[in-house]
Amino acid sequence: MKKALLPLQDRIQAGRALGGALQSYHGRSDVLVLALPRGGVPVACEVAEALGAQVDLMIVRKLGTPGQSELAMGAIASGGIRLLNADIVSSLQIPDRAIEAVTEREKQELERRERAYRGGRPPPAVEGRCVILVDDGVATGATMRAGIAALRQRRPARIVVAVPVAPADTVDLLQREADEVVCLETPEPFMAIGCWYVRFPQLSDEEVHEYLARAWAARPAAVG
Repeated sequence: MKKALLPLQDRIQAGRALGGALQSYHGRSDVLVLALPRGGVPVACEVAEALGAQVDLMIVRKLGTPGQSELAMGAIASGGIRLLNADIVSSLQIPDRAIEAVTEREKQELERRERAYRGGRPPPAVEGRCVILVDDGVATGATMRAGIAALRQRRPARIVVAVPVAPADTVDLLQREADEVVCLETPEPFMAIGCWYVRFPQLSDEEVHEYLARAWAARPAAVG
């Protein structure tokens, strides 16, 4: 993508651009696209459509710092994964009881989203596959890192992180944990993900469910 295309119009445009950048994975039967909801779902659906791949979910929840909920002190993911940002926890002297309280609250939300988005649908088969983790952007990388850690437990052959925008230092961090990182733009100063979109609305559970229902009807996933 050229700099002139920033800001992105919306998540649909972002997903189509990202799909174009991932064409080396087009048509491969082992590719699985996993979205980080909510915002990553429309992006991932476009990526999956562009690659002729299945799409599913990797549900991850940020652990917001007490009193500064937008500042991530860590993240949790399906499978019991929890990652903490030791620097933030130490510098803000966040007590263990506060960390546990936030973790429990976000665990309940993670489980609620699993039920709301997936219903009774089993998780996709991951072992031995090339998995592309997609979000609408990353800032600190906390949630994406939790997603990578959760995926590693399920033994995929390859993990590719794919996002439209991210800070350069976060891309460097993710490159040490994923097998490949595809990021269209690393604008500086980064500020926030939404700064690089013209339209960046919050998505409802119903909208997420609708995106996934359409994608799943078009291309049923192998489960395992």
